[in-house]
Amino acid sequence: MKTIKILFAHNRYLMVGGERQVFQAELSLLRDNGHEVEVYIDDNKRVAQLGGVRTAVKTLWSAETYQRIRRTLRESQFDIVHVHNFFPLISPSIYYAAHAERVPIVQTLHNFRLLCANANLFRDGKVCEDCLGRPVPWPGIRHACYRDSLGGSAVVVGMLSLHRAIKTWKKKINTYIALSEFSRQKLIEGGLPGEKIVVKPNFISRDPGFSSVRRPFALYVGRLSPEKGITTMLDAWQLMDEEIPLKIVGDGPLSEQVSSRGASLPTVEYLGRLDNDQVLEMMRKAAVLVFPTLCYENFPITIIEAYAAGLPVIASQMGNAANLIHSQQTGLHFIPGDAQDLATKVKWIMKHPEQRKNMGLTARTTYEQQFTPAQNYLQLRSIYENTITSAQNGR
Repeated sequence: MKTIKILFAHNRYLMVGGERQVFQAELSLLRDNGHEVEVYIDDNKRVAQLGGVRTAVKTLWSAETYQRIRRTLRESQFDIVHVHNFFPLISPSIYYAAHAERVPIVQTLHNFRLLCANANLFRDGKVCEDCLGRPVPWPGIRHACYRDSLGGSAVVVGMLSLHRAIKTWKKKINTYIALSEFSRQKLIEGGLPGEKIVVKPNFISRDPGFSSVRRPFALYVGRLSPEKGITTMLDAWQLMDEEIPLKIVGDGPLSEQVSSRGASLPTVEYLGRLDNDQVLEMMRKAAVLVFPTLCYENFPITIIEAYAAGLPVIASQMGNAANLIHSQQTGLHFIPGDAQDLATKVKWIMKHPEQRKNMGLTARTTYEQQFTPAQNYLQLRSIYENTITSAQNGR
């Protein structure tokens, strides 16, 4: 089996999230399977030092990245460059550097950044596709979609428009990895070349193990932000006429609201941010995971972790969450944003322990069949090999 030498590139955000988790998991996976992987990291901690103007320039094109990547690729014989996130400091110049050195590029699309200024296709509490497919996604500026900043949004829209115009997305990337077929279709609608997009889901590197011993509480794990449907979930518990405990794990911009409302609801307990071991232990004990998202998501690690623990999921019938959850098999769907429907589904699953147990067993089987490290490694290796072969053949 030929060893592949890979340059892994990632621009870290200030808040640790799913992208960094996937980056680290794939890095370890490849190294554990004997491949040589070097990393190129930039970090948004540098943004404050650089200032707004220099950061804006780097977002469009980083000469620093271009020079460093070319030098790195010249000094050693890499087979492939795999980019997880280029925004904002690495910039699309990494593609041009790799292309100049004739090293093929794989880009994982963890979100909808190439289509949307805020990367989520979400605005004002609901899904937004106003910019989908536009050569210049100007609504993103008008609505200040990037961090509620007109200036910041103009920079992101400028970056997207420039690189669409010069065909960076179509000509300089050999293969895109979408995390689901739903996301792949949205990316194609947004103008990316479908023939270059393959689907490979996320995975988790640590199996928490299946547990059949459950306690009668519901669990939420994730970022506390508007697009996650936090308000819908709290409203559902306020409507609840039965005492079903809800434990909330996570932090984010709605932390104070969750803490305040949780204090007024006797069955709601806000635990703040916990480490991964603690989260997995709670998943082994909970009766159901609640996933009330209002946005498309991309490929939630939380759902895979729940499946691995044998934990059924009640999720919004929305985007990737709707596709990941098979109703009455691995969990239940509810109408997005409908607190009454969510409350009804939670009460139903709590009153039907035998069906809940069977859903948990099916969830565990789904994990074993689709989301283990071994399966993911075979998929990732195949993507690399096909990309390298196509590049060598001039396709």
